[in-house]
Amino acid sequence: MSKETTILDTIATYTKWRIKEQKKNIPLDLIRSEAESIQTPKFVFENALKKPGLSFICECKKASPSKGIIAKDFPYLAIAKEYEEAGADCISVLTEPKWFLGSDKYLKEISNTVTLPLLRKDFTVDEYMVYEAKAMGASCILLICSILSVEEMKYFKDISDDLGLSTLVECHDESEIEKALKINARMIGVNNRNLKDFSVDTNNSKRLRDLVPKNILFVSESGVNSPEDIKNIIAIGADAALVGEILMRAENKKFTLDRLKGRYDKN
Repeated sequence: MSKETTILDTIATYTKWRIKEQKKNIPLDLIRSEAESIQTPKFVFENALKKPGLSFICECKKASPSKGIIAKDFPYLAIAKEYEEAGADCISVLTEPKWFLGSDKYLKEISNTVTLPLLRKDFTVDEYMVYEAKAMGASCILLICSILSVEEMKYFKDISDDLGLSTLVECHDESEIEKALKINARMIGVNNRNLKDFSVDTNNSKRLRDLVPKNILFVSESGVNSPEDIKNIIAIGADAALVGEILMRAENKKFTLDRLKGRYDKN
């Protein structure tokens, strides 16, 4: 078992315990009722990525298992507002508290501060988390093929569809692309991080691109550090790039996002 797989399994196990504890405070029936009572436009996250040209999902992330603390100073509301002003299409917000130092309150408060669609970046392992995401103000949830069966993913996606939430199905290799296609994913994200040694190679997106039909939104995740990376992502016909660490470390996020875009004409 690889180091990364061990971490994924450990995080998934911890998340199941975390949600079990959360249910003691707010039962499933209550969070479901709250989520179903919220009336918002459907599938706004994926619709935001359908515009011409490459879209940008910018990430609010304080830490990660591979990098440790990324942003000691973490004014998440200011960061989200800066992303919006910089021209981000969507924002990814980490809510996993132990390894990524995320928080549910980050998502709730950001949803009340910006108008961009939000991805709840967490390790969805229970239907409770889907309803939670809707109640917090998210427009999209993450389904990670590495930790879920096809049956689990389909179940969580069906709930998301009923709530009008988009689902970003994250894959790392060919077998996981097959799993995503089995549940009729409308949006597939390819993680460029190597599961064995934490190295990042955007060629993983290139390698898997042809396995994803063109009518499915294709998101390249991780390893976006330069305008050249963006050009390569555009060249394979990706619809969006999820950009995290380089923006989180940048003092001027608008300048950095503009630099990544280069002279690329979205029209």
